[in-house]
Amino acid sequence: MPRVRQPGGAFHVRAFTSAAESSPSDPAAHPSPLFLGFDFGTSGARAVVIDGEATILADVKRKYPPPVHADSAAESAAGSSSGSDLDSDVSAAEGWRAALFRLLREIPEELRRRVAAVSLDGTSATTMVVSSSTFEPVIKPMMYNEAGTPEAVAAVAVVAPANHTATAGTSTLCKLMTWWLKRGEGGSGEGERGGGGEVVMVHQADWLLGQLCGGGTDGHVTDFNNALKLGYDPESEAYPDWLLALPLAHMLPRVLAPGGVIGTVSARVTEEFALPLDCIITTGTTDSIAAFLAARVTTPGDAVTSLGSTLAVKLVSTARIDDARFGVYSHRLPPGDWAPPGVQTGEEMEHGGGGAKEDKECKWLVGGASNTGGAVLREYFTDEELRELSAKIDPKIECKLDYYPLTRPGERFPVSNPDLQPRLSPRPADDSVFLHGILESIATIEARAYSLLADLGASPVQRVYTAGGGAGNPVWTAIRGRVMGVPVAPSDNTDAAFGSALLAREGFVRHKKGTRLVK
Repeated sequence: MPRVRQPGGAFHVRAFTSAAESSPSDPAAHPSPLFLGFDFGTSGARAVVIDGEATILADVKRKYPPPVHADSAAESAAGSSSGSDLDSDVSAAEGWRAALFRLLREIPEELRRRVAAVSLDGTSATTMVVSSSTFEPVIKPMMYNEAGTPEAVAAVAVVAPANHTATAGTSTLCKLMTWWLKRGEGGSGEGERGGGGEVVMVHQADWLLGQLCGGGTDGHVTDFNNALKLGYDPESEAYPDWLLALPLAHMLPRVLAPGGVIGTVSARVTEEFALPLDCIITTGTTDSIAAFLAARVTTPGDAVTSLGSTLAVKLVSTARIDDARFGVYSHRLPPGDWAPPGVQTGEEMEHGGGGAKEDKECKWLVGGASNTGGAVLREYFTDEELRELSAKIDPKIECKLDYYPLTRPGERFPVSNPDLQPRLSPRPADDSVFLHGILESIATIEARAYSLLADLGASPVQRVYTAGGGAGNPVWTAIRGRVMGVPVAPSDNTDAAFGSALLAREGFVRHKKGTRLVK
């Protein structure tokens, strides 16, 4: 699959022109539809335009400065001490909105005019409280890594099932409860329906998509991936009764599947950015799910391991697995045809099919994250040393060193032990042997992770695709394949913006077919 490898720097745009686009047989009067995906990550934003074959035609990115935000959800929810809900400094939300429209403007106009659908992903559990009439924030966003107050976490724990995803301190619901306890019960009227003071809750992705379709009630909708940490049940496709019984329930957004149609672009966006009037805006997803969609992995037993600073795994499973002991929880895989053209999925090969099939049953992305990973390698080796030393390793030979590579004490998955100590001794005199021991030990932890998911009831792993910096080390890939006993290969693409563009394409196709994306 064609990919754009980005050079360093804060901003880059590259447009592609295929032979078909420049051919006289493909006149501008009959352009094929294009699809636009945005990714709003922790440090920057990106936009990707693809055609119907998922070929990347433009790729734009921009880093935004670190937002000036509170140290906790409590400080964000409290607002400014000056009497204004928003602090006098520019909030993170303003930076996101500016990035959204700057990215849109940097896409070549000839491509913008052909965009048929737009989707967007954002950081999971980044929570906003906005006016229902203006869609403007009434407090600064409560960021993905901010925790709710102990009082809010305790209040959620009283009503939610034990070990529910929403009971985590950084969950969306705990952040919303923090705001509610500080503002909603104070008699300000902001927590009540009706009147100019009505406010609602949205996620980062919901709010940004609302900027494209005009906000207001049309924008008060989310997707079931973002809604998971709010307490939404993606299996029953409903908010549970315990959540609906809360006094803040009226603030909750309507939920669709990722790729569900919210509406069309606003007249202002059409006029300013030359998007077609009938360009649809679809619900988005989280940044991690968008990155998974970009890998185009759909068969139960297929998995993506992210080898970045830490090790994170996501496995396609027919069974939903949630186990708070290990930080394991399941996202519902958005409905759609994510496999590349000409690639048979496992189900198709099993049943002798030759083409993509509509999923009739839910598939789940079961995930967990270990504290081991590339950060350990960074403590001992430079990139050049990793390349040179890896070349000296025979991946077919088992290393006998028994390590548990961590940068600091504590592990969560596949071993739940907050006091687990790093184990990186004895250290051989030969650095290539030391590196071999670390790489093989991380591979062993990865194998344990997938084994634990299977023990908990998930589909057994069959193939592993790799994202992150570790995907570029072929020796490590070979070691991992030997240790896990399954094929291991780098993913062709794990850019979340590309995944969001695929989601926009899927939403457009289903919209044209009249397929419902929610029960």
